[in-house]
Amino acid sequence: MEPELLYGVTDAVATVVLHHPAKRNAMTAAMWAALPPLLDTLAADPGVRALVLTGAGGTFCAGADISTLQDAPDEAPALAVRAENALAAFPKPTLAAVRGHCVGGGTQLAAACDLRFAEEGALFGVTPAKLGIVYPASSTRRLVSLVGPSAAKYLLFSGELIDTQRALRTGMVDEVLPADALEKRVEEFTRVLVSRSQLTQAAAKEFATGRTDRDAHWSAQARGSGETAEGVAAFLERREPRFTWTASG
Repeated sequence: MEPELLYGVTDAVATVVLHHPAKRNAMTAAMWAALPPLLDTLAADPGVRALVLTGAGGTFCAGADISTLQDAPDEAPALAVRAENALAAFPKPTLAAVRGHCVGGGTQLAAACDLRFAEEGALFGVTPAKLGIVYPASSTRRLVSLVGPSAAKYLLFSGELIDTQRALRTGMVDEVLPADALEKRVEEFTRVLVSRSQLTQAAAKEFATGRTDRDAHWSAQARGSGETAEGVAAFLERREPRFTWTASG
């Protein structure tokens, strides 16, 4: 089967699967290029309230498929950055479910997600120093924001792989699950995400990136949404809230 991005939507959760098992789900140029428009489609779907990014089989992503990028080496970083930025800008919660290797471009994609859950035994690495590649400035800043300057320099300077326990300590991942428990935990947690106010999530996602010019916008959204009234009513009536505001609306 050709390298591709597979996707589906179940119970308001979109799942995007990096599918290139012959090369441990390494990203081809076509896969990088296909991700932003796919994300645009899913972002516009009011039936999607969260997104999971994962890899086919027992690995997440081994990075970029160098063999498909040789004809246009200068374009390769730009393709990866566009895909990474599109993922970071996705207006609903995103979660990377990581098994096996998460290396190079795979780490770029995982870092662009809001959250990362990993199975024990997963390995993480940022490897441009092994190839003489200048890691993009935006990707470097995102990595520093996630793990801190020292851990980012360790990864970038050495290209060494780190295990899940070190990844957890540095903030590269949010949860580490035993073998065979990752899928169940992701399902449980995404059920929580889709039950919460998408208004709260969308505003928090913007504010967490440091944006400071949208306070009035989100205040107006809150006033007109009815989300708070529904949340308070549900609390007083001891029932689950039915939040209706959508990030695509």
